[in-house]
Amino acid sequence: MRLIIPEGYKPLITLKETEKILQMLKDHFESGLAADLRLRRVTAPLFVLKGTGLNDELSGVEQPIVFPIKDMRGQEAEVVQSLAKWKRMMLRDYDIQIGHGIYTDMNALRPDEELDNMHSVYVDQWDWEKAIYPEERTLETLKKAVRKVWDNVKRTEFFIHTFYSNIVPSLAEELTFIHSEQLYEMYPDLTPRERESKFAEKHGAVFIIGIGYDLPDGKPHDRRAPDYDDWSTETEDGYRGLNGDIIVWNEILECPAEITSMGIRVDKTELLTQLEITGHMDQVELLFHRRLLNDELPSSVGGGIGQSRTAMQLLKKAHIGEIQSAIWPGEMVSHCRKSGIQLI
Repeated sequence: MRLIIPEGYKPLITLKETEKILQMLKDHFESGLAADLRLRRVTAPLFVLKGTGLNDELSGVEQPIVFPIKDMRGQEAEVVQSLAKWKRMMLRDYDIQIGHGIYTDMNALRPDEELDNMHSVYVDQWDWEKAIYPEERTLETLKKAVRKVWDNVKRTEFFIHTFYSNIVPSLAEELTFIHSEQLYEMYPDLTPRERESKFAEKHGAVFIIGIGYDLPDGKPHDRRAPDYDDWSTETEDGYRGLNGDIIVWNEILECPAEITSMGIRVDKTELLTQLEITGHMDQVELLFHRRLLNDELPSSVGGGIGQSRTAMQLLKKAHIGEIQSAIWPGEMVSHCRKSGIQLI
């Protein structure tokens, strides 16, 4: 069982207060995100048809939940794991103009997730996508979007403080940007997780650029599916990748916490490059991939921001189960109850 029990932990607000502030937190964050990035809300699917290429394969090993639909002659559907590719199709299908985008309140299931303080089978995200010009597929465009997301996180942290003064803002004022290759050069003998931990503890909040391309040791910082984020393009500063993660230092658990993953999306050239690198060239016949290769989809930047993970960080909770209702191993529930961690 992977569980951290912080010594002397006591929630700063009650379960009743938590439930009350959660909706206010989410409403505040959504409105800020929409205004800063020029997004409008759309309704998200809970499942998509299998074989369309629309579901997110994440790192490529997670298996989605599959079920047959009786009234469609047993055609199978998959519960979504995220909506990275679906959103990009909606930019075109909803005729969203360049410089504008969409966001959605996404609910997903990831049954292969390893459950701990920050990971749950149930995933709730603000999934967003913004149309950009092809010439805007740059590192600077990515950093500009990342800073807007971070500013909104910071504003929401202060918003919470205005209601509960004992929840004191503690996030870093500025994000530190670093490439995964630079992290490797700094700490070649550490694992990617250990590199994140050491750097996040020092700086408080970081954006690690370039998640997916192999580092000098032949392994990526972390794996990414080949068909949404562009992780293979060489950037103007000589490194690889137009995607990344915001990692913050969690003072309660004393470990790093990823709150969002985002990136410039692949064009058709990088799609083919990354499919070839990962050995998935057979996917070119799937619906999403065909539309991209036929120039039917706009260039875009987008990402997913974990709702429960962000709320957990801002409300200084020790377990994501204090934020969302989910299922946990009996031993974990018992340990949390004895330690004053009240799971919803």
